[in-house]
Amino acid sequence: METQDHVSLENNWATDRRWREISRGYSAEAVIRLRGSVEIKHTLAEMGAERLWELLHSEPYVAALGAMTGCQAVQQVQAGLKAIYLSGWQVAADANLAGQTYPDQSLYPANSVPDVVRKINQALQRADQISRAEGRSDAFWFAPIVADAEAGFGGNLNAFELMKAMIEAGASAVHFEDQLASAKKCGHMGGKVLVPTKEFIQKLIAARLAADVMGVPTILIARTDANGANLLTSDIDERDHRFLTGGRTVEGFYAVRGGLDQAIARGLAYAPYADIVWCETSEPNLEEARLFAQAIHAEFPGKLLAYNCSPSFNWKKKLDAETISHFQIDLAEMGYKFQFVTLAGFHALNLSMFELAASYKETGMSAYSKLQEIEFQREKDSGYRAVKHQAFVGTGYFDAVAQVIAGGASSITALGGSTEEEQFAAGAAVFA
Repeated sequence: METQDHVSLENNWATDRRWREISRGYSAEAVIRLRGSVEIKHTLAEMGAERLWELLHSEPYVAALGAMTGCQAVQQVQAGLKAIYLSGWQVAADANLAGQTYPDQSLYPANSVPDVVRKINQALQRADQISRAEGRSDAFWFAPIVADAEAGFGGNLNAFELMKAMIEAGASAVHFEDQLASAKKCGHMGGKVLVPTKEFIQKLIAARLAADVMGVPTILIARTDANGANLLTSDIDERDHRFLTGGRTVEGFYAVRGGLDQAIARGLAYAPYADIVWCETSEPNLEEARLFAQAIHAEFPGKLLAYNCSPSFNWKKKLDAETISHFQIDLAEMGYKFQFVTLAGFHALNLSMFELAASYKETGMSAYSKLQEIEFQREKDSGYRAVKHQAFVGTGYFDAVAQVIAGGASSITALGGSTEEEQFAAGAAVFA
């Protein structure tokens, strides 16, 4: 298939509202030259990016929870959430290809997040197949995935390749942060080291170039950790000079004054190259969020913003119940259109299993029976489906496959005659 002509691509950049006020720093001709001769379609990434962009401009805000597994993502969509967040922290903790438990310090293999993106999309695809085969239309299953690229796991070429891997796996949006990749820390850890402003801009350009070469309008999110970072690798960029303190560390890093002013300066520098700007914060502070938003919008009116409603915050300690209840609505009015709880999957998984295990230790099967009764109630009042675990993962779907292959004469289908069909009969899947 012939690739898009560079003149057509230039016209698209110039006229499509999607690219309004986006700077690239390279030509359409360079993109076409790097694409190769065969156009490979990345359907989930493209569809997801377009859907998320529409949601960001049609919903008051898009709320997401961090998912660690495909099943968690399916439950989020079943419950009505319209996007999924995929946290590098959660991948580091319990979902990486090294098979290790890691802190959020980029210790895991760089292809781990794309691997989880792929798993989530495959789980959503199976849910969609099961739903369609059962004649249901209870959800749009392919919720856009917003994935964490951390600091890019290296330099510009690493960021370029990582962005490509995210798109191949089906990510809809990807965020990068302005920390030094080799010293990357969770946004709520100490010891964060920033790279010069212009170095991170080059990383954003590398990520955008990767998306353009792949032919996908991936949403690019620029995160700054400058609010809580006090170290800088180099003083090469004049834009960083006003934050220098004159100090140096034993590693040779430059000491800088962290805080909102530094974060605003970086947010303004990144805004032309990113679709969404995110300032990582140390507490849920509406006034701080307002100041950041006002500063960005004074120069870039309507620029989309993201906010991490972090589980690292002690919400009840920092805010009263009423403020918490309308916190996200207030943020949305400031322009924070993507809001997410990064580690929701980690905390939900651990707390629910701990509570079950503690109760099981004390009361045995009574504890599990109680959990099951809650499942039955959620099935009845909220459409929860995982209580029928065989059907949930596709046993009925593959029975249907087997019957088609056997011309409807298969005698070895798995769901018929199963204990699940016998004991969980109400609403059980039936395939002809």
